[in-house]
Amino acid sequence: MTLEDLRVFIAVCRAGSLSSVARDLGRTQSAVSQHVKRLERETGVALLERQPRGVVPTQAGRILEAAAAEGVNALDVAVRQLRDLVDGHSGYVRVATGATTVRHFMSDAVVAFRRRHPKVNLEFRTVSSGRGSFDALADGTLDLAWITIGPPVRGIEQRMVVELPWLLAVRADDPLADRPHLDPAELSGARVIRLPPNSTSASHLETACAERGVRFAYEPSVADWDTALLLAELGIGRAVVPAVPGLPVPGDGPLRMVRLPGLRPLPVGWAVRRWDALSPPARAFADTVAALR
Repeated sequence: MTLEDLRVFIAVCRAGSLSSVARDLGRTQSAVSQHVKRLERETGVALLERQPRGVVPTQAGRILEAAAAEGVNALDVAVRQLRDLVDGHSGYVRVATGATTVRHFMSDAVVAFRRRHPKVNLEFRTVSSGRGSFDALADGTLDLAWITIGPPVRGIEQRMVVELPWLLAVRADDPLADRPHLDPAELSGARVIRLPPNSTSASHLETACAERGVRFAYEPSVADWDTALLLAELGIGRAVVPAVPGLPVPGDGPLRMVRLPGLRPLPVGWAVRRWDALSPPARAFADTVAALR
């Protein structure tokens, strides 16, 4: 078996389709299938089960996929580190972010990092979900992902950087605008703009509200926190958002922020495949963001 066989097999297991992997790699489905067949000949067991809508790994296939992914990722990390040794302080750092992450959490860190490491290339990729970030970390296409900290994920290490208190965003003419803080129970049944319903941040908010016996009636959902703030400023509805850096100063401007101290804060931070396997530039960037959060 070859490394290419293993890379293709991992891709097929994750995509659940020979044809989609063939399209992504610019090859024929038969060529992709040959990689899998060679592995099956080498191991002596069936690795994939054909189904009407694609393929799934067998029990043996899941064992091989887990071991192969770990080995291939370790080799990729080693190759990147060898390049860093050759280049000194050059290289690249590939970061997964949400739609508003760089603006709220990394702007100062990006400037400081570029001053200290001018030869390192920063690459940012917008990923729409935590699952997508974890997959990209697992297959080695990204080094770091800024995420809402959630339940443990196999093969991924999460490290909290900061906890963000929750705020109620309302227009300046809203009856609640002049309140310095609110007990969350006062909002039970209130209509608020919904955060992305499948996001980890929305799950954290629902859990925090459930702990206080609070249930909201939701307006249509939005894709990110900045959109929720804009709709609140336009008077479309109220929004419950985390206190991300760069929000309007309470009591100033058309949008007012009211603290909700009774809700458990939202933990955010870094996710990586392995901290001890990060390249020196990636670790330096992660540390810079944490220091300047």
